[in-house]
Amino acid sequence: MEKGNGCCSIMASSATITFFLVGITLVMCRVLYAMYRSSKPLRKRAPQPVSTLIVLGSGGHTAEMLNLLSVLQKDRFSPRTYIAAATDNMSLQKARLFENSLADENGVGAVKTAQFMQIYRSREVGQSYATSVWTTLLAIVHALQLMIKIRPQVILCNGPGTCIPLCAIAFLFKVLGIRWSSIFYVESIARVKRLSLSGLLLYKLRIADELFVQWPQLQRKYPRAHYVGCLM
Repeated sequence: MEKGNGCCSIMASSATITFFLVGITLVMCRVLYAMYRSSKPLRKRAPQPVSTLIVLGSGGHTAEMLNLLSVLQKDRFSPRTYIAAATDNMSLQKARLFENSLADENGVGAVKTAQFMQIYRSREVGQSYATSVWTTLLAIVHALQLMIKIRPQVILCNGPGTCIPLCAIAFLFKVLGIRWSSIFYVESIARVKRLSLSGLLLYKLRIADELFVQWPQLQRKYPRAHYVGCLM
């Protein structure tokens, strides 16, 4: 009996290991597929509105993003959801003013089609790395909640660290087949010689579907990026 029980235990252990290895292999294949698809030119879509998530950052990041939005087809990227860090009230105020200006131009309540949300920061300026572990986990959980709620088709970002948890969750959704959000990253004009940390992460990990830079030397250093000239 003991010999029979030993054989059953070995078989059960082998089956568990096999199931685990198959699962890991499938996940890795899906991750590689998502990375491969994200590095390829986007497929042409029918001219229909796409729900758009816009990540704002403090200072010049928001100014650049609103300048970029001003030249986009507003009816194409709609409805729009703006997200800024929980401690950044100025960016959302500027976004509301921007949406109000669209409403005044069109004579319709464009602002009613926009949402304005805040997300916890992964790390505040000057915060210690030890305490930032907890705040980073909190930011990731909050980002997951927001992404489940918003489920955007397009994500626009240009450098703030708050975009990383959101883009990471969007990439996870791609891997799991929950939602395919196209991530467009426009590097700040202030980045002349090298990408910001946010841009570098999205570039190296192939999370961004399209990454744009505003200086030709950046495109030469990061060949998968697209040079679009100065947008400001």
